[in-house]
Amino acid sequence: MVQSSLTRAEATTRAEQIRVDSYDVTVDLSGALDPDQMTFGSQATVRFTAEDGAETFIDFIHDSISLVELNGDELDVDDVVEGSRIRLPELEGANELTVVGRALYSRSGEGMHRYVDPQDGNVYTYTQYEPADCRRVFPVFEQPDLKASFTFTVITPPEWIAGSNGEHLGSEAAGTSDVPGAIAHEFAPTERISTYITTILAGPYTKVTDEWQGADVQGETQTVPLALYCRRALAEHLDSDELFAVTKQGLDFFTELFAFDYPFGKYEQAFVPEYNLGAMENPGLVTLTEDYLFPSGATRTQLAGRANTMLHEMCHMWFGDLVTMKWWDDLWLKESFAEFMGAYASVRATEYDDAWVAFALGRKEWAYRQDQLPTTHPIVADIVDLEAARQNFDGITYAKGASVLKQLVAFVGEEAFIDACRAYFRRYAFGNTDLNDFLTVLDEACEADVRSWADAWLLTTGVPHLEAGVEREPDGAISAAALTQTSDAPRPHVVAVSTYAPDNSGQLLLQRSTEVRVDPDEPTTDLAELLGDTSPVVLVNDRDLTYCLASPGAEASARSPTPPTS
Repeated sequence: MVQSSLTRAEATTRAEQIRVDSYDVTVDLSGALDPDQMTFGSQATVRFTAEDGAETFIDFIHDSISLVELNGDELDVDDVVEGSRIRLPELEGANELTVVGRALYSRSGEGMHRYVDPQDGNVYTYTQYEPADCRRVFPVFEQPDLKASFTFTVITPPEWIAGSNGEHLGSEAAGTSDVPGAIAHEFAPTERISTYITTILAGPYTKVTDEWQGADVQGETQTVPLALYCRRALAEHLDSDELFAVTKQGLDFFTELFAFDYPFGKYEQAFVPEYNLGAMENPGLVTLTEDYLFPSGATRTQLAGRANTMLHEMCHMWFGDLVTMKWWDDLWLKESFAEFMGAYASVRATEYDDAWVAFALGRKEWAYRQDQLPTTHPIVADIVDLEAARQNFDGITYAKGASVLKQLVAFVGEEAFIDACRAYFRRYAFGNTDLNDFLTVLDEACEADVRSWADAWLLTTGVPHLEAGVEREPDGAISAAALTQTSDAPRPHVVAVSTYAPDNSGQLLLQRSTEVRVDPDEPTTDLAELLGDTSPVVLVNDRDLTYCLASPGAEASARSPTPPTS
């Protein structure tokens, strides 16, 4: 089958032609226990509006299609099915489309993944869609700016449980299914969300429940049901007390920080096998690799890393799920922000208050390496099609993006940054945005020139270089000090320059820390007056506020007993 890679131009045209209202989706997994059964039943009814007479297409990577019905008329499958696209001619103002077919189980983590547990033979299924694999499970307008409400029915063997984005409303005997005796699980309609964050989970999973109660924006109690899932063979290693504690700390923190109630009803987390990602932010049902369960016990570093990932995904409930980028050019609008907030929330909401240290030593080093390769790209990337989007989940989008956001917070001030985030959610809730939309609310929240800042940081490549020179007299007194940008493309920086001196025991103690604004139009910034006369140790980029390589100048290397470092 030809699997066309949707282009940005095609997505723009389709978004101008139609608005999607809702999907009713039925997925029949009742035959999943049969190892010879390689496909499952898939049916979707889609309601959408369009320009009269327009023609577009819907996406479905399928094994077979038995019915395409548009506005009551059955279309010739051979005529309208073109590879992974189903052509939709002569649309009306209001349209209803039903497609019935069969889709393929996956072992690659793309679409509907089916796993057979070698320990006990149990079969588990779950979905993974980002950036465009929802179309492997059911027919869909596969682009992030065509949001809709989704209502799922999942048919399973009778002993299985099922989960999805919406609340589980109950189950009953399936009217029709691949296997007699199957059960149909019904789920409540979702809010308007993008296709790639819909999800289905089904199997004999162990499930543990709890609830979170916290104050909503009106000061009244908000209750969110919580759940954890894992396969039965790992149930004894599901440390639910720790997992629920971090979850509740995150919900406390983000609802207050963003001044916007958690928007998706329930908050469930499933630890799934053979996952090809660390985690995925499906609203209402986050999936995480089961590598985050620790049968042999966990170090503090492992627990801190897991908490960071959990908070990263929780941040996505707002940055990415509530407000979603229009197209994959602006992947940073969710991934850079979630990467930043994973560490930010860990420090402020959990016991793992050294998260920025771990970020600097691990994730940021990943960004520095990738940003010095020929394959680097701007944080706001040029994504011409879905295949290009797949390549953009990298150290630039995640770790460099988060590092640059940390610099942005220093540049505009933490209060202005949070005010901008709150305005962003209020203004664009359940909608789609681009770079300009975020810059608009940020511009309103502060006095800084954020558009020039964005041009310098988000639309460029490469690691900026700051060189610190400190000249000393024979007695150690500082006679001159300066910070110089040596990069070809200077950028604005807010850099913490700190001085340290030993106490009587030889331990270095902070003397002073000054935030220095480096103007890209001024090649050199004088530091002598800020540092004082005697400073045995000078540290540039203390607190790791900016993204740069900092090194001592020639004079500093020759004369300073402890040169400045990044």
